[in-house]
Amino acid sequence: MKQFVPVMKRELLGYFRSPVAYVFIVIFLAALAGCTFFLGNFFRSNEASLEVFFAFHPWLFLFLIPAIGMRLWAEERRSGTIELLFTLPITMEEAVLGKFAAAWIFIGISLALTFPMIITAFYLGEPDGFQIFIGYLGSFLMAGAYLAVTSWTSSLTKNQVVSFILSVVICLLSLFLGWGVFAELMNHILPGWLTDLIATFSFTTHFQAMQRGLLDSRDVVFFASVIILMLLLNMITLESKKSQ
Repeated sequence: MKQFVPVMKRELLGYFRSPVAYVFIVIFLAALAGCTFFLGNFFRSNEASLEVFFAFHPWLFLFLIPAIGMRLWAEERRSGTIELLFTLPITMEEAVLGKFAAAWIFIGISLALTFPMIITAFYLGEPDGFQIFIGYLGSFLMAGAYLAVTSWTSSLTKNQVVSFILSVVICLLSLFLGWGVFAELMNHILPGWLTDLIATFSFTTHFQAMQRGLLDSRDVVFFASVIILMLLLNMITLESKKSQ
């Protein structure tokens, strides 16, 4: 894994050399603030908690993270630089993990820039600091799962728009599997045990607990498993394209 760090650095610096990164950060922060204060009625809740703030993360990530990750491999394939990349002394694992880590760190930086929300919560009252920490951890892990899905779909096509749409559809389906309204609908069709089993594969199910400050190893393992599985599929897909 000697080339992992150089690849990660190159990709991460590439984000900040492009105005797209700054546009993403501004849109992300503005959208989160707008949803929290206006749609979530943060000040009217009379509660010094960021639970409302975290509630909007799955839905904003649904569009913003595929917009960031869709270029990871689709752009390489479209421009033809992927062939050049494979001729360098770098392994498939180093390339995939390096690109993914850079994008995930960039998203983590964007999340860190929401620190004024923490300051606001502590200014208004005495929130549970551990609950806030777990909420951010859950958000970061969920963002990684979204990004891993997008990294895989990006390797499937040369078209970034196609990658974006595929990512949104896959992630939206995972959100709906654990969404209350969808779960109730499924209960009318399927046995309760099967509905509960399906819900365990939902981003929503595992994030909601962390959103409330509950740290369960099963939630961490779920997101880690999704990331690992998607990155393995990413590598397999690129290997198949490489041999063509």
